[in-house]
Amino acid sequence: MKIWTAHLRPDAEPILVREGFSWLALIFGPLWLAAYRAWIPAVIVLAVDVMVSVLVPTPLAFVLDAGLAVLVGLSAQDLRRWSIDSRGYLLTHVIAARDEAEALGRLLTGRPDLARHFMPPDAAR
Repeated sequence: MKIWTAHLRPDAEPILVREGFSWLALIFGPLWLAAYRAWIPAVIVLAVDVMVSVLVPTPLAFVLDAGLAVLVGLSAQDLRRWSIDSRGYLLTHVIAARDEAEALGRLLTGRPDLARHFMPPDAAR
């Protein structure tokens, strides 16, 4: 079982974020953050990466870049959560599920009022 957090805003679909390490964030760093609209952390990670590459000698730069990549992999979901919160979403539920579809199903079971976001406009009447 994985742990998911549900972030809600009255005028938008819920966003589910998985807890834990992100291998894709470790590998792609700022691109992964930008793909999830975590713009400020993406720019900061990119700036630190560029500064390390420019200002630090090559052997040490490799070690620092690897450390930065591991740090991003460890904290990527938290950075994503922070970015979601800054867009006006509230963390409202913590859900245990095998995958995102099951987590969404459990969220909608507990909060049937959210189902309107997933229905065609004519079916919501």
